Amino acid sequence: MPLRPIDIARKLKISTSALRNYEDLGIVPPTERSSSGYRIYTKEHVAYFECIQAMSPGFGMKVASEVLRKIQSKEVNAALWMVNEVQANLHRDKTIMEKTIQILETQQLPLPDSSQTETWLTIGEVSAETGIPCSAIRHWDKIGLITSSRDQRNGYRLFNRSQIRKILLLRTFRSTVYSLDVVELKKNIAEMDHTDVEHAIRIAKDSLNYLNKINQLQLRGGKYLYDLCRSLNLLN
Repeated sequence: MPLRPIDIARKLKISTSALRNYEDLGIVPPTERSSSGYRIYTKEHVAYFECIQAMSPGFGMKVASEVLRKIQSKEVNAALWMVNEVQANLHRDKTIMEKTIQILETQQLPLPDSSQTETWLTIGEVSAETGIPCSAIRHWDKIGLITSSRDQRNGYRLFNRSQIRKILLLRTFRSTVYSLDVVELKKNIAEMDHTDVEHAIRIAKDSLNYLNKINQLQLRGGKYLYDLCRSLNLLN
């Protein structure tokens, strides 16, 4: 039974122009036209629209769009592996955040003005301790978000405990505020009191709560994707 755009828009609480935009972007299958030129939507289109709405909060519109394009071309396994990759990345972020909290809560990191003998770690040692890839640390150093020291003997990057705390905080900001540009990140990191471990722990725990919320949103999006694939008889 054909469905009117206005009825679908009201059900999903979006505008009819949004429905047209989704079709123009190739996220939903093309519609047929009535004799008067109006789009004719079906239950299949509704399933696509519902899937877009369910997936975009947890996976982002870019991923949701690409997944649904692959579903249309019946590349169901490619679509599911794309979803799996995003979920794996989220799990990686969660693991790093938990490790960040553990480090901040349990390790005695010397303060910048501490009289203790300074301990310097290589980038590989920092990566092993924090779970943050060397490539990410190098990139942050290159664009000025952190500042490493250099081993005079071989030129290798070296980091003290204060710099490691800064790296952990930067990773926390990156996990929760993806929209921050480099300038904003530099400002936030510069203003952070790196001696205030309790503040850092609160930020990390808030970040973990954010990741938990995204995980729940992804579960909901995955459910709608499963329902769509089943309705299209794409699952074995």
